[in-house]
Amino acid sequence: MQIIDLLVIVAYLVATAWLGLKLSGKQSGLRDYFLGGRDLPWWAVCLSVVATETSALTVIGIPVMSYLGDISYLQLALGYIVGRIIVAFLMLPRYYDGEMITAYAYLGKRFGQSTQTTAGITFLFTRLLADGIRVLAAAIPLKVILDGLGVHTSYFVIIVVLALVTIVYTFIGGIKAVVWVDVAQMVLYVLGGVLAIVVITASVGGGWLAEAAAAGKLQMFVFEGNPINAAGSFIPSFVGGAVFAMASHGSDQIIVQRLLSCRTKADAQKALIVSGFVVFVQFAIFLAVGLALWAYYDQALPADLGLTRDDEIFPLFIIEGLPPGISGLLLAGILAAAMSTLSSSLSALSSSTVTDVWARFRRTPLTDAGGLKVGRWATIAWGIAFILPATVFESDSGNIVILALGIAGITYGGLLGAFVFGMVNKRATAVDANIAFVLAIAVNAYFFIMEKYVTGEIWVAWQWYPLLGVIVMVVVGGLLSMRHPSAPARTPAEVEGSLRP
Repeated sequence: MQIIDLLVIVAYLVATAWLGLKLSGKQSGLRDYFLGGRDLPWWAVCLSVVATETSALTVIGIPVMSYLGDISYLQLALGYIVGRIIVAFLMLPRYYDGEMITAYAYLGKRFGQSTQTTAGITFLFTRLLADGIRVLAAAIPLKVILDGLGVHTSYFVIIVVLALVTIVYTFIGGIKAVVWVDVAQMVLYVLGGVLAIVVITASVGGGWLAEAAAAGKLQMFVFEGNPINAAGSFIPSFVGGAVFAMASHGSDQIIVQRLLSCRTKADAQKALIVSGFVVFVQFAIFLAVGLALWAYYDQALPADLGLTRDDEIFPLFIIEGLPPGISGLLLAGILAAAMSTLSSSLSALSSSTVTDVWARFRRTPLTDAGGLKVGRWATIAWGIAFILPATVFESDSGNIVILALGIAGITYGGLLGAFVFGMVNKRATAVDANIAFVLAIAVNAYFFIMEKYVTGEIWVAWQWYPLLGVIVMVVVGGLLSMRHPSAPARTPAEVEGSLRP
């Protein structure tokens, strides 16, 4: 690495903040700040959704999966497509029909303010942990590169710089700035992956794909293993992936907020479904990067290359294998992926803080101007809060992609289960929903903690967490609801009216 690479990175950080502020325009109220005035084109929202769920985890984490294994991770992407289609036609219309700003407003309409606040607080906590890991993912290669330049610094300093730059354009520009910068960032990091494949092919020749095929690394479908705890087999990947996508894209405010910024419900459905196919292609690109790196390093294990983490294999190539300037550009792509997710989280966290928490504890109605002010201060507070989990998980040596998805899956099941429970059970009350919700999260947290910090054994594959949470939520909530008399059937007009503010 040379100074020109560092200059490219600094130029990118400055340009990102400037672009976000330039494209965002003036934000006059909550609708502009959190939903972009609901005037964003579907294709921009589609790419923003992809960039939001991608992060640096995809750029540095997915190549490791094919480097050490095969391309069976694409099974999960197939499930993602199915889950998105279900959300587009089952859950998304409810948000648009109710003119809701957050996903959890539906729970407020169905069960009351206590359930909406409970779900909102759960989202805030889970998103903080999961995206703290995503920030760490971006800091890993940046620290390696800075050390190579003789600039020795800590992860803490790098994380703080990333957080501050992202806070600037999210604070002022709101969701418009986030979406448009996401589009630019996604183009950059995908091109970076393609560029890496081109450079490696020019170096080792085009035979790396045939070598990977001969070694069985192009295997996409895996049907061996216990479907309960074999995380790489088809059933948990496909079925679990579909439910995971239903939870993340139907009940997670970070995605729903983007979809609600589309001009129409049809546009939002189109953006959501197309994003599933874009994610599949994106996963395929970075899995191909891993296969190419496997040939480039003569099938050596990461430890044999002197690496302390498997996730450092792609950053190592960025340092050693790319020409000056190009290395900085590709690293900027990794930063782009991390910042797109961080900015998305800041916007979603601040919107949920204002509408699901702050507004619920006020005795007087929250004005538009007051909500905008609180939202911006919440953006700053959450940006600073990301620093803690990013440094706490620094010592975890596992696959950083699986770690982040596992943490998200702990609460995704409860959140999705709350939505499903509210739709199918008409007699349940807020107390029933809240008890079942807490128990669903506790069950998944138990399996996660036992695997990561107690036994080290996989009892339940992380892909099953959302479905397990839904089952616990619906069953426990259903049993509790049997204490109450059956609610009278409502007409379609009454149902529609109950969803409107």
